[in-house]
Amino acid sequence: MLKAFLLIVVGLAGDPESAKDSAKTFHKWGTTLAVTSEKLGVPPDRLVYLVDQPLEGDARVTGKATRDEITKALDGFAKKATAEDVVFIVLIGEGTDDNRVAKFNLPGPDISAPEIDSLLKKLPTKQIVVVNTASASGPFVDVLSGPGRTIITATRSGAEHFTTLFGGYFVEALTSPAADADKNQRVSVLEAFQYAKTEVTRAYEREGLLATEHALLDDNGDKEGSTDPSATGKDGRVAAVLSLGTTAAEDLPADPKLRALTLERRDLERRVEALRLLKDSMDPAKYSSELEKLVTAIALKTREIRAAETATPGAQGR
Repeated sequence: MLKAFLLIVVGLAGDPESAKDSAKTFHKWGTTLAVTSEKLGVPPDRLVYLVDQPLEGDARVTGKATRDEITKALDGFAKKATAEDVVFIVLIGEGTDDNRVAKFNLPGPDISAPEIDSLLKKLPTKQIVVVNTASASGPFVDVLSGPGRTIITATRSGAEHFTTLFGGYFVEALTSPAADADKNQRVSVLEAFQYAKTEVTRAYEREGLLATEHALLDDNGDKEGSTDPSATGKDGRVAAVLSLGTTAAEDLPADPKLRALTLERRDLERRVEALRLLKDSMDPAKYSSELEKLVTAIALKTREIRAAETATPGAQGR
């Protein structure tokens, strides 16, 4: 029976001015994926979750996000996995590219695309999925592309160096039925990519900003990622059949009204998350105004939820 192995790495969060907010967001994405991984079909013994440094609210962390620990994790997978299994690697954080080598930023020495390529060559699995959600991640496609590899990057080049939104929406897709386009109870890697790409576009359009990230997917080994892969296209055929497992059930109230209000609040919270990551690209006055509107809207929505809970005793448990 095919087994999935999952390595989640949350690296450094970028420049000091925005690093605090970014770090919390990156940890939220990583922890969301780690906590729900068992529902997705990845038990704790096949999960490694590495972070730059533990933050309040983290769960399932197994170690520090260093080059040595990444090597150790993949060496461990190489010993446990068989040819029929699949290894998933999700990198969350920031990256750099100096036109010679692209890297994912870590505490201590960063890890480069060629170094990750060397580690992947040790894996016995016929299928490997690498999702680099970092800035300047585009060059990873050229280096990591190959037979049996599905490579996803948040950007199409190393020049797209601003903090990216892609990772949050990609994780959201994997852990929610919302991205299950064909309603088969499994979110494929392709479906997650398409969902995240669409939501990223919407986030930039909402703020009237020119997008500074354009995700790529390559799964045919030709070192040329596609921004629009499909199940019948040049790229996307393999990604369309790969998934972590059955979609996780959403933790939502049973009462229809409470459920709708909760989903509306989650959408507002996601918009705040995206806005904070876009801060450096926005006019300061507009950023403050938009943030204030969203925070106020969340407070009002929370009040609505509490009123509905009071008016419908036991609604959440039904």
